[in-house]
Amino acid sequence: MAIRTEPFYLNIGPQHPSTHGVFRLRVTLDGEVVVGLEPIIGYLHRGIEKLAETRTYTQNIPFTDRLDYLSSMTNNLAYCMAVEKVGAIKVPERAEYLRIIFSEIMRISSHMMAVGFFLNDLGAMMTPVLYMWREREKIMDMFEMVCGQRLLYNYMRIGGVSQDLPEAFMPAVKKFLAEMPRYIDEYDQLLAQNEILLARSKGVGILPRDTAIAIGASGPVLRASGVKWDIRKMDPYSIYDRFDFEVPTGDSGDCYDRYWVRMLEIRQSVRILEQAIAQIPPKGPVCADMPQFFRPPKGEAYGYVEAPKGNIGFYVVSDGSIAPYRVHIYPPTLINITALQDMVMGWKVADLIIIFGSIDVVLGEIDR
Repeated sequence: MAIRTEPFYLNIGPQHPSTHGVFRLRVTLDGEVVVGLEPIIGYLHRGIEKLAETRTYTQNIPFTDRLDYLSSMTNNLAYCMAVEKVGAIKVPERAEYLRIIFSEIMRISSHMMAVGFFLNDLGAMMTPVLYMWREREKIMDMFEMVCGQRLLYNYMRIGGVSQDLPEAFMPAVKKFLAEMPRYIDEYDQLLAQNEILLARSKGVGILPRDTAIAIGASGPVLRASGVKWDIRKMDPYSIYDRFDFEVPTGDSGDCYDRYWVRMLEIRQSVRILEQAIAQIPPKGPVCADMPQFFRPPKGEAYGYVEAPKGNIGFYVVSDGSIAPYRVHIYPPTLINITALQDMVMGWKVADLIIIFGSIDVVLGEIDR
């Protein structure tokens, strides 16, 4: 005998640990089954794009740190590349290598937090995320050596980076890279065949390949659906064409594949870093000779990179003054969450939390 029920609405957030920031999910439920979902942003709006019109080009770099604050370095890089295109600025060779080194270390750090918090949402209370935080702390120590900060780095500069490496940095990063494969194996032993992880994530929250392409998804969310698209390979920027690495992909586009692709990408980042450290010139300038108040010629440009969460881009318009006429940000997770409704339909509330966590969002980037 069928039981007749009426749908009811449940608000998850905007203040809730599982929303990964100030974010509200208005969920329509039939019992515990999700039959409708409306993502609501707007609680965190800080107007970064408008504020950028009143600061100099260099003063805008700290704003980029505060978008996806778990991958600040790649945000810095995308913005600086856009301005460099407008100003036709040549970046010194050593600076290009430093940018790649810090971008890939940043990718490892971001992916470890993505996987750790995803497992925390799944119910593995704190143990996996603390394992991964152990390695992230070593990364934070290395970043602190270079720029004095542990979260919002403001290290990239238009034309290069803010300063060269301290003497202790290279020994620290080489030690980290030597240890990291063993730690990744440890994560795999702990997680990859864990029966609870498999039961809760395999076949859950599937994002079909065609849907992922249609919405413009990028990063691990896209690659987990079987699309082998990575800007570092397909449209190489900086000096990525000098490195040998693979682009991992998934098969089904479920929560497990999104977790697994990130783990494989950590291994590839280690591979890139080993090559970059072997190739980097021992000496040389780390920034182009730039005036304090830089005035690029009138024009416009779009700079984009493969950030840990996907394709992040900056559109910059110059009117010839010391401040940009217009700045617009293309954030990957704002695009990636547009598929959330399709991914959660028919699943239960507990699955909704896992599916949302598998996307890996930071609200500063979505609601900027």
